[in-house]
Amino acid sequence: MRYPLWRAGVFVAALIWPLLWFYQAFADLLGPDPGKVLVDRLGLGTLVLLLVTLSMTPLQKLTGWAGWIAVRRQLGLWCFAYAVLHLCSYLAFILGFDWSQLGVELRKRPYIIVGSLAFLGLLALAVTSNRYSQRRLGKRWKKLHRLVYGVLGLGLLHMLWIVRADLKEWAIYASLGALLLILRLPPVARRIPRLVGKRQVLQ
Repeated sequence: MRYPLWRAGVFVAALIWPLLWFYQAFADLLGPDPGKVLVDRLGLGTLVLLLVTLSMTPLQKLTGWAGWIAVRRQLGLWCFAYAVLHLCSYLAFILGFDWSQLGVELRKRPYIIVGSLAFLGLLALAVTSNRYSQRRLGKRWKKLHRLVYGVLGLGLLHMLWIVRADLKEWAIYASLGALLLILRLPPVARRIPRLVGKRQVLQ
């Protein structure tokens, strides 16, 4: 396995945050409504990890270092893990596992439907992220994994619906997402290797 220390460092960095947040929640260090704070942090963590995962390919093209791609799958799976924790925390701390209340929440808060669609998209990506699925699906695998762009859009919409009163933070994540999508456009993506090559020549 290449880059074992780098992979281990990414694993620890992704693991430590939910452990810290759950500890703070159960130690009553997150204020009067720790459950809501925990749900919010895990949701934001999911979005951040999604953006970080999408940044791996542009970083590899810009720097020429294969280590970015080496942790891309791991980051994607961590993104899904955060989403699972976000969903479970919502069901536990917000709904209290009252399933009858879920229908009421879906009618009153449509952003939950948007979040659920994003979760299903992440589920499809996580389940098919292995090499067996790559071989099985062939060319269709890449088409399926373009679903990540739709998941990003749904995630940003989900967050926008929640933080309508304060759009500054949302605008930062939306701008980063837009930049990453622009870097994926074929005319832009084709120019990145040329820029790297020119920089190496100048050095």
